[in-house]
Order: sequence, then C-alpha cells, then structure tokens
Amino acid sequence: MTDTDTTSLRGKTLFITGASRGIGKAIGLRAARAGANVVIAAKTAEPHPKLEGTIYTAAEEMEAAGGRALPVVVDVRDEDVVKAAVAEAVARFGGIDILVNNASAISLTGTTATEMKRYDLMHQINTRGTFLCSKVCIPHLKKSANPHILNISPPLSMDPRWFKNHVAYTMAKFGMSMCVLGMAPELAPQGIAVNALWPRTTIATAAVENLLGGDAMMRRSRTPDIMADAAAIIFETPSRELTGQFLIDEDVLRGAGMTDAELDRYAVDPSETLMPDFFLD
Repeated sequence: MTDTDTTSLRGKTLFITGASRGIGKAIGLRAARAGANVVIAAKTAEPHPKLEGTIYTAAEEMEAAGGRALPVVVDVRDEDVVKAAVAEAVARFGGIDILVNNASAISLTGTTATEMKRYDLMHQINTRGTFLCSKVCIPHLKKSANPHILNISPPLSMDPRWFKNHVAYTMAKFGMSMCVLGMAPELAPQGIAVNALWPRTTIATAAVENLLGGDAMMRRSRTPDIMADAAAIIFETPSRELTGQFLIDEDVLRGAGMTDAELDRYAVDPSETLMPDFFLD
C-alpha cells in the first residue's frame, strides 16, 4: 500500500487461500513477481505423499520471485484460525488489499454416492470458507486504495446438466459465486470490488490429474499461469470500475489485447485439443 500508483501490485498485500499449490500458488507467484506481499493461507505445512509443495516451499518461491511472503497454516473452516491469520497478515504487512478465495474441495459424485462428511467438507470449505474469509477481511479491505475480492468460482447457471452428476459439488461451488452476486452490490459503496474468475479450459492441477483423467487430461489442459495472468489484470483494474462480474480467464486476456498465438503458450501440450472446463456452455 506504499506505491503511488494505486493499481500497481507493488507493495500490495494479497491474502490467498489454498495458495500452497495450483491456481492459488500461481496467482501468488505472479503477484510476487510484481513486488507484492503474499499471505499463503493453506493447510499444507508438511509434505504430502502425492502432492507437491507446502506453504513454506511456496513462500520460498514467492520470495525468490521478488515478493515478500507469509506462510500461515489456515483451515478456512475455523473462524478463530482465520481471524488470527488475518491479524498476523495485517501486523506483518500493514493491511490487506486483495483477498483471493481459492481454497476448494471437490467430489464429483452423485447423491447416493456422496458421503455426508464429504458434502459437509465441500460446503464448509467452498461456500462457508469464502463467506468467512471475506467477512474477516472486509474491515481491512475498506482501508485499501484499490481493494478486490476474487473468488475462483464459475458463472451461475441453472442448467440441470451442471447439477445432475455432482449436485453437492455444484451447490458448493455456486455458493462461492453467490457470494459474488450478493457482496458486489453490498460492498460497492465502499469501493470494494467482488468478482469471480473461472477457466475456459481445464487447468493442469492435482485435482485434474487425480480426478478427471490423469496425464491424458493434463495434456489437454492449460497451465495455472493463465489464471494468474488474468487475475493480475483484474487486480490492476480500479475496483470501482470492475465488480459483480463472472469473468473467464481467456476473455480477460483477450480484452487486454492477447492474441490466439499468445494464448497458445499456456497449453500444456499445444498439439492437443483443449478440454473445456465445467459450468461453461
């Protein structure tokens, strides 16, 4: 918050949930390269046998990229833990300018195959976690010159095809999007932008590799960098000029002048046909 250009990411503080890997980490790295402070709010403090990275290794990468990082063990389901993490972030960096609600749980199961503990997990992390982190960060965002909340969630749709095979997951992700629908007009008078960002194609993350088809699906995906670059454009836009929108990564980049040839660099394997993501017609 020390930069004279209010839309620059230099010196701004981002609080990113689920930032130890995947899209959250990519957004953090992109911001770090611009000179931002990144709070890595995630549960992974110890190495996972099947998943790369912890909050501490992510912090090392972000500092090596040129930013400052604060790794904090956070379970977004726990109100006291979230409040403590936000307080620690404010004490370290002086405030919060951007909140990225990225943490998410997924289970692509039908009704009878969805255990209630899995249902509860998805709703507590996705919907409740997004609401809670937003609620706790809002008093600090009010003090920022260009405050943004960005939820990694899809455009809302009442098309039954997005519900019929995994209704519990869809409800939980749409809960995040409904936070955008309500909070954007609620917070607009205070200049806090609230938007959603979703990928046009599948993104090469652990969830895609482990749940959607392994290496074959990864090759048909784009890297998380496309979401990170789109998020940076959103954050650098004056908050009073962009709010309440359900944005798609590719559209954001095209709007900034990126060509098809430039978009090709995000493909994991440019020779493969890209796989469209969920929730998009």
